Amino acid sequence: MKKFRLKSVLLVLFSLTLFASCDSDDDKTPDPVKETVKNALATEVTGPATGKVNTELSYEVTFLPDNSCGELNKFTEATIGTVKGLQVEVKYPEVCTQQVPTPKKAVYKFKSAEKGTFEIKFKKSETEFIIQKVVID
Repeated sequence: MKKFRLKSVLLVLFSLTLFASCDSDDDKTPDPVKETVKNALATEVTGPATGKVNTELSYEVTFLPDNSCGELNKFTEATIGTVKGLQVEVKYPEVCTQQVPTPKKAVYKFKSAEKGTFEIKFKKSETEFIIQKVVID
């Protein structure tokens, strides 16, 4: 009787091991889409020339990505010589079938807690910025 019980226990343990080792590993999450990030140059900036203290102003920035799949990632700081401004950072998917670049638009938000005249600068080329002046009162 002890031999039968021992064989039964061993058979159950072997069966459990077999079923556990055959578990499917296909339930993994897929790899995230790989993207490349590059800077693009602004071609135009439009928006209000005046505003009020602590009021958010919106500026539409037109930029030209390398291809039509490029989308705004964020606005980052740019420096030309000693002059600081902003540039458009664009993210590109790893695969893109739309190779012809088309202009894209993004909104930049500006808000000042102080009165004064401000210059919002966006990198237009390696040597110059597009300058949008705004008077806050």
